[in-house]
Amino acid sequence: MAVIGELIKKAIDFTGMIMSDPDPVKAQKKVLENLLETARLTAFGKAYHFTEILESEDIVAAFQSKVPVHDYDKMHAEWWHYLLEGHQNVTWPGGQNYFALSSGTTSNSKHIPVTDAMLESIRKAGIQEIASLSAFNLPGDFFTKQILMLGSSTSLIEKDDHKEGEISGISASNLPTWFGGIYKPGREIADIPDWDERVKRIAEEAPKWDIGCISGIPAWIELMLKEIISYHKLSNIHEIWPSLMVYTTGGVAFEPYKKSLEQLLAHPLIYIDTYLASEGFIAIQKRPDTTSMALFPDNGIFYEFVPFDGDHVDENGLVKPGAKVFSLADAEEDKEYVLLISTVSGAWRYMIGDTVTITDKARAEIKITGRTKHFLNVVGSQLSVNQMNDALRVLEKEYDTVMKEFIVAAVHRNDEYIHKWYISCDKSLDKVQVAEALDKTLKENNKNYNVARTRALKGVEVELVPEEIFYKWSEETKKLGGQVKIPRVMKEEDFLEFAAFAEKNL
Repeated sequence: MAVIGELIKKAIDFTGMIMSDPDPVKAQKKVLENLLETARLTAFGKAYHFTEILESEDIVAAFQSKVPVHDYDKMHAEWWHYLLEGHQNVTWPGGQNYFALSSGTTSNSKHIPVTDAMLESIRKAGIQEIASLSAFNLPGDFFTKQILMLGSSTSLIEKDDHKEGEISGISASNLPTWFGGIYKPGREIADIPDWDERVKRIAEEAPKWDIGCISGIPAWIELMLKEIISYHKLSNIHEIWPSLMVYTTGGVAFEPYKKSLEQLLAHPLIYIDTYLASEGFIAIQKRPDTTSMALFPDNGIFYEFVPFDGDHVDENGLVKPGAKVFSLADAEEDKEYVLLISTVSGAWRYMIGDTVTITDKARAEIKITGRTKHFLNVVGSQLSVNQMNDALRVLEKEYDTVMKEFIVAAVHRNDEYIHKWYISCDKSLDKVQVAEALDKTLKENNKNYNVARTRALKGVEVELVPEEIFYKWSEETKKLGGQVKIPRVMKEEDFLEFAAFAEKNL
């Protein structure tokens, strides 16, 4: 098997050599041209004069001047609802066989069209991801092992003219035949709709598999590994999967989970970040000497960037009318942007809900910095999720504890505002001292927060709870599963409902 693995590795190395990265700026212009040409006779293309845009000297500028920025609610209300009613040629030629049900946190009950062209784009991105493994200096034997992909159920909801499910389930149900031999847990188990039953079956079957790579959102991967370890009375997961070397993570920041995840391992893994959203496969980490991810400049997605500040984004996390928008050619490194995408699924100048920084423009590499609606700015504190995560890492070190999950909101205390936090913690700590330490760290690292604390933001309160509270709440609200993310910032009304649930279940 080692010999076969070396042959596969050499084939992947060769594939990586012939799949050289294109010039990102030139590739992006070509992608936009192809998108506009393909969709010019759709209802959307006619409404926004795609044919005229294609005849312009500068199609990027013409595209940006004629087509407005959309969030999901605007896209659905004006266009995508027709697709759900059975109409075709609305925002992309033909109809849709699939709709992705987003379990994201920016809007409820999203139905995002997934075209055949998008599925092909995702497959192409997956091939590039495999080819990129050659950069991580993995042994040849690794390439004979199996991959466990913990996503949503592949048992999709059948409608009259389409199927519905989360994007990981749709993607897994469309895996190429050649991938079936190495994909686990396999379709039989992946089809199980109930999350707990699916994980139980994975635990039962785990000894039969030789897993080299696991893939999924950190919180649910950790729960799965704990279930396997408990079921088989193991000390760590490597006792049953000694070949496990790689974890491809994504969906949320991995750093908060790293410490607790590694307690389940005999040795650390190679961690590779990915960016697969309901709207498409956005980026992958291509090299080991960075945690940044490379966009796919030539794979059916046109990227745009809106400065993430008060001049361009409102307090609801929406792009303001008339905001400056930059293509990859004009965007700058190390500035925070709201990401917009136009895709082969008929999303146009679509605000995906994430904020990013460009870390290496020549390589088209980015880092996700947070969510547009996970930005706490009710009283001018301007706290991003990244800054919140960084502050909790400081507390973890100070108190030698693990703080993976949290939810925060600005809530009223009489006529004033405070920040109220619920934080998971594996130790019994003084919550007042933790609140003071958290407040001090945020003041030191965010000047806007520091100013807010002298004015409208009158205090900080912390409740320390077991992490199971967050997962129980997720299950109660029908948000338990491989692709589901715990929201970090809530509006006050939603937060008070969560707080009541937490207090009831303590």
